[in-house]
Amino acid sequence: MRDPFKYFKTSPEIIRLAVMMYIRFPLSLRNVEDLLHERGIDITYETVRFWWNRFGPMFAKSIRNRRVREGHYSNWAWHLDEVFVRINGELHYLWRAVDHEGEVLEAYVTKTRNRKVALKFLRKAIKRYGAPDRVVTDKLPSYKAALRDLGIASRRETGRWLNNRAENSHRPLRRREKIMNRFRSMRSLQKFSVVQSSVHNHFNLERHLYRRSDFKENRTQALAEWRQPVA
Repeated sequence: MRDPFKYFKTSPEIIRLAVMMYIRFPLSLRNVEDLLHERGIDITYETVRFWWNRFGPMFAKSIRNRRVREGHYSNWAWHLDEVFVRINGELHYLWRAVDHEGEVLEAYVTKTRNRKVALKFLRKAIKRYGAPDRVVTDKLPSYKAALRDLGIASRRETGRWLNNRAENSHRPLRRREKIMNRFRSMRSLQKFSVVQSSVHNHFNLERHLYRRSDFKENRTQALAEWRQPVA
């Protein structure tokens, strides 16, 4: 495979570190520039912007393909929800699917919120992961109509507290939205949400479920896999 870092003077380790810091943590481009400067790496925030735009989607695709291939997700229950996002004063919708373990499965940005859009979103997710055993949603009628078209309307569940998994998964994106002073276009929102979801999945170690020694081992393994060449 062609080396994606071939014509870059900066080492791949530094590029990966900069991209990881910007996507994984609620940091601005200038924050990443300052943190790298403390480590003796002199770059501008525009360089960080270029690296994340160039390599972020590539890293996310590699992570997503590997996790799908290795089955790091569950079809036992999916939680579906929409995030309201304003872009240049206009309301948009970010549809997100999360499994019961917090793995972000799919993210899809639209201008409307109806049966047609919900059906397209569900078909996209099912094509990649297969159909779930349970689908937890809010009471939006579009979900009911879309699931009926797919023949799995009986698997739908709604309830006041049942969809907390999806609601909590929105928090990292909301924090980033504030840091970035909101998104400028549907394309930038779609791109960032997909990349951030993949990186979040990779480093989501659910530390509350493990002993400290196991968590440290899993964290080391996750960092080692991140530093590997793009698969």
